[in-house]
Amino acid sequence: MAAGKEKKALLLFKDGTIIHGKGFGAVTETVGELVFTTSMQGYQEALTDPSYAGQILLMTYPLIGNYGINKMDFESEKIQAEGFVVRQPSSFYADRDAKKSIDEFLVEHNKPGIYDIDTREIVRKVRNYGVMPAKLIVYTDSEPATKNADFDYSSINFVEKVSTKKPLFFGDGGAKQTVVLLDFGVKTSIIRELVKRNLRVVVLPENASAEEVKKYEPNGILLSNGPGDPAILTHIHKTIRELEKYPIFGICLGHQLLAHAFGGNTYKLKFGHRGSNHPVLDKTRDELVITTQNHGFAVKSMPKKFEITHEHANDKTIEGICHESKPIFSVQYHPEASAGPHDSKYLFDEFVKNLL
Repeated sequence: MAAGKEKKALLLFKDGTIIHGKGFGAVTETVGELVFTTSMQGYQEALTDPSYAGQILLMTYPLIGNYGINKMDFESEKIQAEGFVVRQPSSFYADRDAKKSIDEFLVEHNKPGIYDIDTREIVRKVRNYGVMPAKLIVYTDSEPATKNADFDYSSINFVEKVSTKKPLFFGDGGAKQTVVLLDFGVKTSIIRELVKRNLRVVVLPENASAEEVKKYEPNGILLSNGPGDPAILTHIHKTIRELEKYPIFGICLGHQLLAHAFGGNTYKLKFGHRGSNHPVLDKTRDELVITTQNHGFAVKSMPKKFEITHEHANDKTIEGICHESKPIFSVQYHPEASAGPHDSKYLFDEFVKNLL
């Protein structure tokens, strides 16, 4: 870690559990829902993924930071996670594209981190009792006064915090087809996949009305990933219903919002699906695909006139749905994330085939 005063850290759970460790990153405190991911790499992508807004992220892989931080692997412009929990951060990094260490990256974005703790113990706690609010404090002098974390994740609209505030445009001006992407916390990789397919991409704020969407004369609509509880986003449910004449593709939160829009509902998983090795049965192809996932909610009851196309091989949760007669479909996982590495890229091609 960087020279200077020794950084110490506290991780305080809502149930009163206190874990002492060493600090890195910014000297500050934060509160959020503590979640874990089983990915062995991709810490830069994870930290900058807007779906982690409002959450303190724990990496189960013990050594984090050995290839540093580069300029290419951002999923948004800043760190979105509230804090970072690791077993051992690497102060030394080796990669030709790396520009800074993980410690420097956290300091730059004023985010705290804790290490030199038993992350396995924390994961067991979360698996046994479910995700819970936690407070992360990094300090250099006397131990600060502590108070249990008071934080209700499901009551906060994180989507409005991470969504763009104005229209954004991507792709070649000569593209013949336009996709409107409703930004609920979109990962940059999703936009890249659309642009690769010679599409003009118009990114609109989460509160864009159906009328605003229609002004761009889209050939299709993409509902992005994002953070938070889909049930509270009723204004988005309404907008999606008003756009059902268009081909629609939903990813992650977009999948859950699509279900709500057409009469389904969702529930909160005990500790969610977060990692790059989740097996999913693709019923449309009768194949098992390896997927990257990052979500704490899942579809509980199916919307009317939809059928299940994908199912999680471990816990049988609904991973994909499609309309029985219209070109409207969604998946719970991230086809752009290359876990397979290319098992699910075809979904973007299917979306393009559906475009008006």
